[in-house]
Amino acid sequence: MTEIDAYVDGVRQALSGLSAEVRDELLEDLPEHLAEVRAEGSGTLVERLGTPEAYAAELRATAGLVGDFPEPPKPRYPELIEARDNILEILRKVDVRVGPVIGYEKAGDFLRLLRPAWWVARGYLAAMAIAFLLQANRGNMGLLPRIGDSDLVALVLLAGCVTLSIILARRSPDLTRTPRYALRAGTAFLIIFALAGFQTADSHARNENGGANYVDYSGSNPYSNISDVFVYDGQGRLVNDARLFDQEGNPIRLGDNHCDDPITGESGRSVHLGYPYCPVNAPFTDPNTRTPQPSASTSASATPTATPTPTAPSSPAVSPSPSR
Repeated sequence: MTEIDAYVDGVRQALSGLSAEVRDELLEDLPEHLAEVRAEGSGTLVERLGTPEAYAAELRATAGLVGDFPEPPKPRYPELIEARDNILEILRKVDVRVGPVIGYEKAGDFLRLLRPAWWVARGYLAAMAIAFLLQANRGNMGLLPRIGDSDLVALVLLAGCVTLSIILARRSPDLTRTPRYALRAGTAFLIIFALAGFQTADSHARNENGGANYVDYSGSNPYSNISDVFVYDGQGRLVNDARLFDQEGNPIRLGDNHCDDPITGESGRSVHLGYPYCPVNAPFTDPNTRTPQPSASTSASATPTATPTPTAPSSPAVSPSPSR
């Protein structure tokens, strides 16, 4: 039953006290009149003409003027109605001008083709919202509406919400005032939920670096002028490729991972994954590479003694032979 049929039926029931002949005469042109009212502007027939009972009371007052239907009651907030009509008129002009740009007579003709896609998207958003409210670990949901980390539950929930969204879309023209407003309010909530989820996902994607969310401490603080970090162990030895983490387990990023070549003076990206980026600029010397200064005792003991140069053997002296 359409909205017009439901309205006519309500008026007929309200006029049940009249004779059938008079009632039929009053209702003879009512469907055409309601169709004209429906086409003149937005809003439901109840919003524009009042309830069927109120409209039937107006018809009773004009029972002697069959075919002359009462005018719609004046709106309660004429300024708001006028502003709404002005906005709708601007949108109609934009609709007509934008349509040819995208290859259609009106932009609304193209948007109507996207309605099924929107119904599916609305069902998906509804499933994600339900999972978000019921999931304990909301930071690890993924792209499926998982509840309890179950893929099967996610698929069942997704299929159910998409199906329900399509059914509501097909039946929305026949909905009464309260259900229609509830559907619009729910749709507005899902749009806000989608925008918030998109902003959160975009923020995580921008901060993601190697699977970790780096925390940048290079703002206006005492460490803003740090260009590199040098970590030493308890023995005073420089630790290479060290990594820093805060209390939440997020890696801390300080300085700039560029080094200046001491020979050419050119700047380039460091090849080191951790700190320090430029080990050659270490402020303290590693004890393992420090040249020890010899002490006096070790110098004396370490100084090699001169090896005496062997002298050539002297010719043996000829002893005088004994005289005879």
